[in-house]
Amino acid sequence: MEEQGARYLEIAELDVNYGGIQALAGVNLHVDQGEIVAVIGANGAGKSTLLRTIAGVKAYEHGRVSFQGSALPRQSHQVVRKGVTLVPEGRRIFAELTVRENLLLGGYSQDDRKRVEQAMERVFDLFPVLKERHLQVGGTLSGGEQQMLAIGRALMSEPKMLLLDEPSLGLAPMIVNRVFDTVIRLNEETGLTILVVEQNAAMTLEICDRAYVLSTGRVTLEGKGFELLNDPRVQASYLGVSAG
Repeated sequence: MEEQGARYLEIAELDVNYGGIQALAGVNLHVDQGEIVAVIGANGAGKSTLLRTIAGVKAYEHGRVSFQGSALPRQSHQVVRKGVTLVPEGRRIFAELTVRENLLLGGYSQDDRKRVEQAMERVFDLFPVLKERHLQVGGTLSGGEQQMLAIGRALMSEPKMLLLDEPSLGLAPMIVNRVFDTVIRLNEETGLTILVVEQNAAMTLEICDRAYVLSTGRVTLEGKGFELLNDPRVQASYLGVSAG
């Protein structure tokens, strides 16, 4: 039997409602330290709801969300202080603020200003274009640059775990490749644990250690990324491969 707290992140029997509609029903999943774990599924499957619930943005009715062996708080700012940070769908940068100001807001949970500046330098090392444009207003950046800024803003809190919600949404294929390369680099070079929700199932399954398939709020399949990539059910439903 596993020791309590052995899982880095553990979701157990999670139920989430929107009014009278159940968005998540009895969801169970886990992420071990150092893993990239993906959640794939169709629109409306509950993928973003799952990340928003973990991050403390959406309340849940029943179940357990634990991190490093203890329950995660239900307030988003407290979740960030515990080391879990969300990069939201649609990036949601502060369009009227500069790149630097956006990054500084990402580091609000840090009391040590020197650590904030060090974190910013690490973001600039990861995304040199943000250093070049640190005084540019965020709303004038390209879509790809805004996604880099959104990821960089999340990294300013020095998270132990990163939640990525549809990081490739609306981006050109070349930029999508760059974003996924960044995800791999963060995981391999820093050991950052990553839970990613993504509609680009093929690319996501190629880079993740394990994955879950979410359908109408329930986990219907789970396994190693390469296993699901070659699963006929996943190929037919999410990869555009016919059963023949």
